[in-house]
Amino acid sequence: MNRGAFIGSALAAAVPIPAGAADLRSEVVSAAEYSTGVVGAYARSLGHSGSFSYNADERFPSASVIKVLIMTCVFEAYDRDPELLAHKVKLELSDFVGGSDILQNYNPGDLVSVSLLVHAMIEQSDNTASNALITMLGFERIAATARRAGLHRTQLKRHFMDFAAIVHHSNNLTTAHDMGSLLYQIERGAHEGVPTVASPASCRKMIDIMLHQEDRDKIVRGLPRGVPVANKTGEIDGVRNDVAIVDPYGEAPYVLAVLTKDLNDFSNGVIAIRRIAKAVDVAFRTG
Repeated sequence: MNRGAFIGSALAAAVPIPAGAADLRSEVVSAAEYSTGVVGAYARSLGHSGSFSYNADERFPSASVIKVLIMTCVFEAYDRDPELLAHKVKLELSDFVGGSDILQNYNPGDLVSVSLLVHAMIEQSDNTASNALITMLGFERIAATARRAGLHRTQLKRHFMDFAAIVHHSNNLTTAHDMGSLLYQIERGAHEGVPTVASPASCRKMIDIMLHQEDRDKIVRGLPRGVPVANKTGEIDGVRNDVAIVDPYGEAPYVLAVLTKDLNDFSNGVIAIRRIAKAVDVAFRTG
């Protein structure tokens, strides 16, 4: 049996897909059509040479998945300054916004460690923590990290919950390929013990933080129960995103980024992400 036929039969057996959907791309196309919006997806395995792209270079509003880039910038700096995570940041009034479950009980002028801010930004997607880190690092420094990582179509130009950023989604943008590439470099650094976007130790720290990310409703729900997933989700009007490293400490980890925009029905977008995650997992684990 050829490889394409093998993947097609595996998908047919394991994924509820419509008649005629004979391969991974057909399932992704079907899921994208179901979403009611535009979908981009990128997956790449460390266990073999397999990769998959669908609208992977299309730009999407990043929502909170771009917080992985901010975290990478922090750990890139931490590699040069081992005291950075313990450093105390003074919270500014302009940092405080909604969607901040951890820092909502803090006040302007309070001092908070960089470590707490990073954990809150990723694990609970705390927007005030994210803004404090952006203020500390600066937009140009974050942009330089993106350039060094090869994220050529990613930009962060506004703080989270900034009114103009809410109205104009074009300020913070990324692609499925860029986010998948960033996660691939983080996973490769940890998995192979080589410096990539950060040192191997810092790559492992970033993965450990993402393993505690609390929103497990998208990619995770499409995977077999119990598979470890280090991920970061994002949501704004018309957008549902999720990017993940699947089974990061296993023998054949892979990365998956699924971005959406222009959704008429948010729940359909979430279901589409789950379907794509399931199809990619079957294809990568059997192919």
